[in-house]
Amino acid sequence: MGTHTLKVLIIDDHVVVRRGVKQILEETFPHVEIGEADTGREGLAAVQQQSWDLAMVDISLPDQSGLELLRKLRDTAPQLPLMVLSLHPEQQYAVHAFRAGAMAYLTKQAAPEELAKAVTQVLSGRRYVTASLGERMAGNLSKGPADPNHHTLSKREFEVLVLLAQGQSVKKIAGSLALSVKTVSTYRARLLDKLQLSTTAELIRYALDHHLVE
Repeated sequence: MGTHTLKVLIIDDHVVVRRGVKQILEETFPHVEIGEADTGREGLAAVQQQSWDLAMVDISLPDQSGLELLRKLRDTAPQLPLMVLSLHPEQQYAVHAFRAGAMAYLTKQAAPEELAKAVTQVLSGRRYVTASLGERMAGNLSKGPADPNHHTLSKREFEVLVLLAQGQSVKKIAGSLALSVKTVSTYRARLLDKLQLSTTAELIRYALDHHLVE
């Protein structure tokens, strides 16, 4: 009696992924209740409507960037632990995810044991960094200037870069991020300057070359 039920919200538009994560959690934690959302909007509504012990967020959601959603979730429920489970390699998105409020970043290729370990550590209030990411981050600290240019971008600049690379227009990006067209155009100009590029086509090529979009 009195055993706490672990409440985990999985925000991912892939049913198979949600089912797999749910199975791993149910095998690892004896008392767990799983909530599911397949869009960022549904996930945010679920957090606004009830309390959760953990939210797991995908980077690529059909209606918005997972990075944007992380920030919204952090603003809505500051105490809610957040972690990312994504198809994207950790070297591309992990730093930005941590800056946006995530306490762990795992790829969907991670072993079930590692997922369970990450969840346990995040629930204890500690950030979980994979061994490979830890080594890479330590290497980056020693190399410094050799880091890819996109690592210097702000979270918002990075989001605009990804959306541009996905072929979205400035007007559509403005609508999805609740910004003015002028502001998005300013971000685009800043991206070209920071990444030392000249055109939107070059931005798209840069994002593809660095595996920032699929």
